[in-house]
Amino acid sequence: MQTFSTNRELCSIIKRTLNKDPHALVELNNYWCGGGAGCYDLGFVVTQIIYKVGEKEFINLVQGLSKKEKQGLLSLIGAGLEYGDNNHDGKMDDTTIEVAFPSLNKALNE
Repeated sequence: MQTFSTNRELCSIIKRTLNKDPHALVELNNYWCGGGAGCYDLGFVVTQIIYKVGEKEFINLVQGLSKKEKQGLLSLIGAGLEYGDNNHDGKMDDTTIEVAFPSLNKALNE
């Protein structure tokens, strides 16, 4: 259930991730998105964080993640890239992590 306090918590996690806090990235990755469209939205948020902090900096954040956490992040990023409008042209991008973030893809698959 989405409440004011859960929304505030998510905002805090996003801000901390933007400030390159690796613990916040773990929290964001494990945040309950409610399934379906909510998870696509969370994936889009993650892709926007990657664009904002830069792929190289984001790779630094994922270095300490477990294999399971990396797989979860791959799923979120995949949804965000496929269904999000990352280039702001009014249409879903329908792209992949291999195309958009090749170095990050490699880091998450190691």
